Amino acid sequence: MALVEKTLKGQAFDEALITPTPDGIAIRPLYTAQDGVMVARDLRARDAERPWDLRMRAAHPDPRQAAAEIMKDLENGAASVLLALDPAGLNGVAAGSTQDLAQALNGVLLDLAPVALDAGFLGPKAADWLGTLAKAAPNAPLAFHMDPLTAFAQAGASPGPIEGHLVSAATVGARLAQTYAKAGLMLATGRAVHEAGGSNTEELAVMAACALAYAKALVRAGLSMQEAFSRIVLGVSLDAEYFTGVAKVRAVRALWARITDACGVSVPAVIEVRSSQRMLTRADAWTNLLRLTSAGFAGAVGGADVVQLGAFSDALGLPTAFGRRQARNTQLVLMEESHLGRVADPAGGSWYLDSLTDQLARAAWVGFQAIEAAGGVIAALESGLIADIVGATRAAQEAAFADKSRKILGVTAFPNADDKPVEVATPNPADFAVDAPSVRLPGPDSRCPPLSPIRFSAAFEGAQA
Repeated sequence: MALVEKTLKGQAFDEALITPTPDGIAIRPLYTAQDGVMVARDLRARDAERPWDLRMRAAHPDPRQAAAEIMKDLENGAASVLLALDPAGLNGVAAGSTQDLAQALNGVLLDLAPVALDAGFLGPKAADWLGTLAKAAPNAPLAFHMDPLTAFAQAGASPGPIEGHLVSAATVGARLAQTYAKAGLMLATGRAVHEAGGSNTEELAVMAACALAYAKALVRAGLSMQEAFSRIVLGVSLDAEYFTGVAKVRAVRALWARITDACGVSVPAVIEVRSSQRMLTRADAWTNLLRLTSAGFAGAVGGADVVQLGAFSDALGLPTAFGRRQARNTQLVLMEESHLGRVADPAGGSWYLDSLTDQLARAAWVGFQAIEAAGGVIAALESGLIADIVGATRAAQEAAFADKSRKILGVTAFPNADDKPVEVATPNPADFAVDAPSVRLPGPDSRCPPLSPIRFSAAFEGAQA
């Protein structure tokens, strides 16, 4: 320690070498056997050639262009597709019917290639459209991904009572479950918390609360407890902090095991990770390739079942063919050249990562209990409990970036004006907009303080943000 103190030249050990996370967890410079904890490990055998599902997002407003992009992705290394839907074409493929969805999935073999949906309050209707297109093929690997709670948290309002949307999604899910034996019905995620500036444990706590709410709804709709939990996919957001990301994915399994055990069932966690949007930059967007690679690394090493990385240009607009190729190839390099899936739970046994996994899981469990004590996730959203917690964390992170106690890799207050601009696709959504089917349910609208997304680098990008 004397040598350490000499090297620090008067700086306090804690200040110089211990880094606090937004969760309040202290990252120390050295971990020893005394820090070792028992963490449940996922040692399931993984496919040596395809250890995880490489998923690509499609969101071009033109269904025909979206179909072309999907087919190119599947022909060049992707295994599945995440299809964002928005009849207005602003935030996804302009689809408002089974026919529109059929155009977007033209050429896709639904009994072979997994298709996941991202449709917000349109989720139950979109699930029915996809179910119709799958033509009752019982083994079609569909991921309906109905998630009205995230739509509610992000929008701050629901067209009709949010409880009604939960019931509607569960009812449609229970009906589709009778036909599609392998389909995922609900996506439980704290993505809205993450993108709004929340911490990892806050995101995980909301994810757990959403999972429990969806399981209860599915049971009320007629599924057994075992089947209800087996039809839920857990969604996690990953940024460029890869060690924390690895621990975060592993903590999800610990939380899931605790919840399912308490409910008297044994169901393995199915985890879909998506790259963070809040970590992306608009100025010098090429540096996003580093961030996305780090996120993909964390998902792979953490043992995610599905990894969906966005394009490096997503903060600027829809990706070109080059941007999509970069997103695919980043994962292919991690999978086929770096062989990250060849070892089951490679983080297991690391005193640092096991300790961090345990701390994240325990802190998230405390947050989950607080949400349940407040009446569940819907009540915690409506009361502003979640928004207040996330708001405080967001403000603290913004302050840390502002005073440079935390830094964003590749972000500078003095960008190079000669940098070559990044090309993006620029379709006019109005050219493809279609009539939107009503998603309104009887009764008064539910409301909550919205969890508005943020990009932390925007404060340094000036007029470019």
